[in-house]
Amino acid sequence: MQTVMRLLLVAAALLFFVLTPHCVAYQDEKPAEKEKEKKPIPTIDSFLEGKQRTAGYIPFIWDPAKGKIYLQITRPGEEFLYVHSLATGLGSNPVGLDRGQLGDQKVVRFKRVGPKVLLIQRNLRFRALTDNPLERRAVEQSFAQSVLWGGEIVAENNDQFIIDISDLLLSDVHGVVETLKRTDQGDFALDYKRSAVFLDRCKSFPKNTELEVTLTFSSSKPGNLVRQTAPTAKAVSLRQHHSFIKLPDANYQPRAYDVRCPSIFITFADYASPLDQPLEQRWITRHRLQKQDPQANLSKPIEPIIYYVDAGAPKQIQEALVEGASWWNEAFESAGFQDAFQVKLLPPEADPLDVRYNVIQWVHRSTRGWSYGGSVIDPRTGEIIKGHVTLGSLRVRQDQLLVNSLKGHSPNIRCSCCGVGGIAEEATLADLAAGADALEVSLARIRQLSAHEVGHTLGFVHNFAASTYGDRASVMDYPAPRVTINGNQQLDLSDAYAVGIGAWDKIAAQFAYTQFAEDQDEQSGLQAILKTANDAGMLFMSDADARPAGAAHPLANLWDNGSDPLEELQHVMKVRRIALDRFDPTQLPAGTSTGEIGQFLTPVYLHHRYQLQAAGKLIGGYRYQYGYVGQTNSGNAPIEGEVQKRCIDAILQTIAPQQLLIRRELLQSISPRPYASIRDQEILPSRSGRIFDPLAAAKVAADLALDELFQHQRLNRLSHPSAEDTPDVSYLVNRVVESTWQADLRAEGQTQRIAQIVCEAVVDHLINLADRPDAGTEVRAVALAGLRGILSRIDADNRENAFNEMMNRRIKLFLDRPYSVIPDSRPLVVPPGSPIGASR
Repeated sequence: MQTVMRLLLVAAALLFFVLTPHCVAYQDEKPAEKEKEKKPIPTIDSFLEGKQRTAGYIPFIWDPAKGKIYLQITRPGEEFLYVHSLATGLGSNPVGLDRGQLGDQKVVRFKRVGPKVLLIQRNLRFRALTDNPLERRAVEQSFAQSVLWGGEIVAENNDQFIIDISDLLLSDVHGVVETLKRTDQGDFALDYKRSAVFLDRCKSFPKNTELEVTLTFSSSKPGNLVRQTAPTAKAVSLRQHHSFIKLPDANYQPRAYDVRCPSIFITFADYASPLDQPLEQRWITRHRLQKQDPQANLSKPIEPIIYYVDAGAPKQIQEALVEGASWWNEAFESAGFQDAFQVKLLPPEADPLDVRYNVIQWVHRSTRGWSYGGSVIDPRTGEIIKGHVTLGSLRVRQDQLLVNSLKGHSPNIRCSCCGVGGIAEEATLADLAAGADALEVSLARIRQLSAHEVGHTLGFVHNFAASTYGDRASVMDYPAPRVTINGNQQLDLSDAYAVGIGAWDKIAAQFAYTQFAEDQDEQSGLQAILKTANDAGMLFMSDADARPAGAAHPLANLWDNGSDPLEELQHVMKVRRIALDRFDPTQLPAGTSTGEIGQFLTPVYLHHRYQLQAAGKLIGGYRYQYGYVGQTNSGNAPIEGEVQKRCIDAILQTIAPQQLLIRRELLQSISPRPYASIRDQEILPSRSGRIFDPLAAAKVAADLALDELFQHQRLNRLSHPSAEDTPDVSYLVNRVVESTWQADLRAEGQTQRIAQIVCEAVVDHLINLADRPDAGTEVRAVALAGLRGILSRIDADNRENAFNEMMNRRIKLFLDRPYSVIPDSRPLVVPPGSPIGASR
């Protein structure tokens, strides 16, 4: 018992010892906490002392002592548009961090929660277009919002307050770190100590506030592309721009998308849609354009659309950009607007990223890359607030390379504009007219490119079928230079690129921008516009039907010409042959080294590559149009079998050894590139070290053709039931084998070597096709049969040679593999069955 009592006393003592300090500490801290709670937030007036305030849509305050930016929120809870972008670029096209690059646009609002402020983005992908607030609330609460930033209030007056926004501005909202990592340029991190506000570009206006910062990203192991462009690769400093934009008023009327129109669109799910109507809604994107006189067929606008050309472009480029972009005024006239589209030079003091300016920006990179047109769009309605075009400056030099390469074929012709070359006595005026100044052709391309990219910022997508009708019917196609052959068998580039807006572009502008009078039905008017286009035979085919290797429509192509892909391929091959046979290095621009001849030869040797791709789509091809059920233009029809067979033969002609030969004296004129040169990736590859390799060139050309003939989706379509005369897969494979494994293998010299290159490429493609799991059963089986057919040809050839022995071994090694390593057909995804809870 005494032992128990002692233990209880010890326990009580320990408990007192533990609890007593805790209670004392609590009593000591409580007054300090109360004092902290009572500390008032400063008033706005007192906070502004010693700081610089700039009035505008969202006033901002600059604190020079701390190097911080603050925002004064005068309308808490009001939604606005937030856009981030890059004011300066890395200058590397493969990385893709360009000057003037627009980022995401978000509808956001500041929400106060006690002393804290949240920047909340509304979820506009899911909506309820209804007057019922409970319906809207049900959708809002069903899908997540995003809180983009949170901060503390540093000053307040009534409902207004000031927040420190510096940490948002100095964060990597544009995703530079992610981009550098994705492009294998190293694990960069934002270095806050080497980042700061760029005050020169911080401005505020009645409807927008523009803020800019310098961000520095560091890495201990930067990638090669960063090393090639940044002065110190371990420290990449870029300027990031933030735009806070007042949302447009409610007077803009969205316009519904139609699959037959070439408009860019926004999409969202409307959960207030009637059950017999689609859930997904699509509204086209367009600028707000209103007539002064809505009843007039042709009226001046209340406010014109004005685009500004970057004054940082060279003078000749500026003029070409202004002229090309101005073509769109004609399209707007066809939509009922007079002088509605204007182009001017950007004032020197203007910021290209200021949302008040639609800009055509001239951007430099270390390598050639895409140009593109982007827009700042109101995500609620699709209204375009700002168009922003990025034009890569090296594109014009690539055009000059192409023109000089083709022009270099005429040793007896002098260019009538630039005077390059000599004039032989037999040269006629017609010959001289065939000349084309490389700079003029390049400027013609820049005009077209300006119009094209501006078209994207007006809300239009590509139409890759427009080059096949109406004499190049749209600037929204990718144009190949039109090269004709005159009566003297000279190449003529005088009509290389089209001038002016096309007939399809007028249809696009009419559908998007026509303002109908009050007594007119808009839907009927829009349908009439599309019917006019259809009746005129205007075909619309965009990226999904043109870019994929297995695309099916033969008229949906990039960089092609003509209404008949097969006929145009035959013409382009004639142009190529003339250019190769008469290619004269002495006619290249002054200062060209002998090591650069290969750079000019490459676009000539591959001059047919894009038309080859266009013709290839005839094989397993289908004609179709975008439309709706019940329309006469819906459905599809296969290309006639006879046309497909002629196409197969025409493509095989492009890899006949005679087509792939390069004459000896031309090869001897090409020396290795000088020691100071960096090998250009756009030069034909070599398997001969630094010496130009004509056999590697032949291999590249052979692979281009065989890629078209053995494209697996195309061959899968040949297995479909279609017209009786359509060639099947066996016909195609047998025709390729018969055409390539022929007497040229017994020829002498370079002809034989090129024939072997082609035959080896055929074997490689058949092996790849037989092993391709997403090729159809018949396709893989026929590919195996084709390989066995080649073995039979080799066995029947009594003449033993090293090439036959190598191909015999190559094919047998493939055919004799254990069956288990030959891939089965790839499983296809089964559409969901049970409506609830099924992943397959």
